[in-house]
Amino acid sequence: MIKEKRKSKNFTQEQMAEKLDLSLRQYVRIDNEKAFPRRDILKKLIKELDLSNEEIGIYVKTLIDNIN
Repeated sequence: MIKEKRKSKNFTQEQMAEKLDLSLRQYVRIDNEKAFPRRDILKKLIKELDLSNEEIGIYVKTLIDNIN
């Protein structure tokens, strides 16, 4: 879901990594829903992608499901 939202905003992975002050590798793992971002990064992600409460809930649930 993050990847689709990023693409709809016309941001590259490199741009998002820079906006979030992450390495590209770290961001790619978040983009592919393979890693849960730290709280401060999650807050920036929500702001940069204008995520709604519903989208945040779906994202968190997906991450939890992927981890288990």
